[in-house]
Amino acid sequence: MKFNIFNRKSKQSEDIQEEWNRKGRQYAIGINEMLEFWDSKPDEKWKGDDPEDNRDHLSDKVLELLKQANDEDKISEFRNKFPPAHSPFIKYFESKGQSIDQVYFIENDKIVFLVGTSYQKRQAYILDDNDVVMLDKSIDAIGKSKRGNVFAYQTGNKVITTNGWEGDKINEFEIINNKDVGITRLIPFNDGNKLLSITSEGIYLITNDKEEMIFPEPDLEDEEWDSNIDMENGTISNNNKYIVAGSQMSDHEVYNSQGKKIGEIGPQSEYPHFCLFSEDDEQLITSSCHFYNGKTIGVNSDILKGVAIEAWEEDGNYQTIDENMRVYNGIAVDDYYILGDAYGYIRAIDKYGNLKWRHFLGSSIGGITISDNKKTLWVASCTGIIHKLKLNMGHRDEHTIGNGNHYEEFRIILWKEEPILKW
Repeated sequence: MKFNIFNRKSKQSEDIQEEWNRKGRQYAIGINEMLEFWDSKPDEKWKGDDPEDNRDHLSDKVLELLKQANDEDKISEFRNKFPPAHSPFIKYFESKGQSIDQVYFIENDKIVFLVGTSYQKRQAYILDDNDVVMLDKSIDAIGKSKRGNVFAYQTGNKVITTNGWEGDKINEFEIINNKDVGITRLIPFNDGNKLLSITSEGIYLITNDKEEMIFPEPDLEDEEWDSNIDMENGTISNNNKYIVAGSQMSDHEVYNSQGKKIGEIGPQSEYPHFCLFSEDDEQLITSSCHFYNGKTIGVNSDILKGVAIEAWEEDGNYQTIDENMRVYNGIAVDDYYILGDAYGYIRAIDKYGNLKWRHFLGSSIGGITISDNKKTLWVASCTGIIHKLKLNMGHRDEHTIGNGNHYEEFRIILWKEEPILKW
């Protein structure tokens, strides 16, 4: 039986809607009050009950209604009646969710992204305003330059760079080493004539002349040494002056643009997991994790040449940015960062460690990109969902968790063995 959510005579549908909204509001209010308490009184213990989202029993019916709304092109009406949620759908995330990453802004309201992890066969898509378009199945990795609008995409053992998405070809590179290993992250240099390829079998600096593994450094005395790494991560400064690379069992290593090591930054939690330069390149942040938490520090770029920060030691050469997040992804915007963590929060934090706002979406954040005018943010997670947020446009409903002033225009759900849904 399908429920007609737009027929006021449908008492059952109205009851579901009333319970969904009442409990959703209560849960959001409770979580926000608890978070505000922790912000204002970090040394005190929360004495209230931990808020619970008791709507699991409604999820099957609400999902059925969502599918019906998509079939009938009544998504906006459905969204107004049923604000989206995370917790009630955890059972679906566990069975149908899939990772979304390598998310990049193209132009206007258009982004490109990949579904699947580096060790899976991926599928690339375009989200063009409301429309989801499947791209050629041969695309295995996508990257975008830090400045300008240079894109890179991998098909087979070739990586091609273009001036803009599907623009004029700049260069073509052949991948010889680890040609069958999935690329975790692909970053073209701003001119499109060099690449940083981050994989679980090493991090490579690639030109037309050579394919050089810069990380990890080979142990020539160990006959059994191999380049396999976990939690592989890296970045390039926006001006392409510096390269940074790290993994679970290493420091964050700093290199010049030619791949020569010039410094190292030790983890202040346990395992190096993420790194990023500020938009003006004046600061590098490095993050290390322990289980679902972590610590992020900032280092001034003018000391990167020769920097040597020891692991787990207080040091006047770094600024503490955050002491809680296991950072999975992030972007630099103006004088702050938007970082996504393992718990499904995105947080805006400035270069001095001051929290500007937080916003909850749910589950580990896999990709973040922002429009050129910095008004629209797209965030993807391992649940198989992409959220489109209009920044600083006010909350859309009373179910929003977080103290940011952001409006979720919609979310796109890409689940295994399910039709693509818009909510």
